[in-house]
Amino acid sequence: MAIVDRDALRRRLGRVGVWGALALRPAAEERRAAAELERLGYGALWFGEGPASKEAFAHAAILLGATQRIVVATGIANIYGRDATAMQNAALALADAHPGRFVLGIGISHAPLVQARGHDYGQPVRAMREYLDAMERVKYAPPPPPEPPARVLAALRRRMLELARDRTDGAHPYLVTAEHTARARTVLGRGPILAPEQGVVLETEPARARATARQHLALYLSLPNYVNNFREMGFGDADFADGGSDRLVDGLVAWGDVDAIAERIRRHHAAGADHVAIQAVTPDPARALEELQLLAAALLISPGSRSTS
Repeated sequence: MAIVDRDALRRRLGRVGVWGALALRPAAEERRAAAELERLGYGALWFGEGPASKEAFAHAAILLGATQRIVVATGIANIYGRDATAMQNAALALADAHPGRFVLGIGISHAPLVQARGHDYGQPVRAMREYLDAMERVKYAPPPPPEPPARVLAALRRRMLELARDRTDGAHPYLVTAEHTARARTVLGRGPILAPEQGVVLETEPARARATARQHLALYLSLPNYVNNFREMGFGDADFADGGSDRLVDGLVAWGDVDAIAERIRRHHAAGADHVAIQAVTPDPARALEELQLLAAALLISPGSRSTS
């Protein structure tokens, strides 16, 4: 693996980024949102890749082309969506075109989604290790980019976190608590990047906030990889029934006013996160940008500043 300056990467990422803002909107609308989020001072734009989403590298190119400084990160690019040669070459091409601004987040997705694409879903850690091996064997003909693209893994449980520690620049856990962040930091050690995602609902009325959060969690409660990790975080069968208990919802999705949400982000940082990617969870996607504007002020982010302290 090419050597990445992780301290420089931390500085570029900043303490807070955005996950998935307007990712399902038309490209022109998403370009405008990306430019505004950069102006506000967020450090990175993360987005996922699913069966019905924009393709990961085309999506990254849209965002990189619409902005000047902000880091763009796949959170994640699915290893079953392309072979290792395509993954490596695409990442190197973007790193060449936008030096220091592209982070390649890689993940193994989920068995039902992978099988629906006609693939066999392998044992996750072994499949990821073999994929990383194959990426290392790729011979890229153009000159190498000025800075190699950083690589992080979608890692939730110990063995994948260990692989992230040993073979990449860090981990991007999704849908986790601050307590999970603390355990992940223990596994990773001090060097690798730890950049969890945190869903947020800007709503102070408990019933409305939890209803929005439950709608967000519905898909994840059907996916074994997430449910197994929820169990490891201390949740049980009763928490998964009827759309999720209040305990589960409150543990996984931050809700309340801007100060309450800012406090949840600070808890991740205190637990060892280098960077937290906040996902504005709202039933109205058009509101996501407005909420992120409000949260930027609460997180003490302003143009030219990327600190929550």
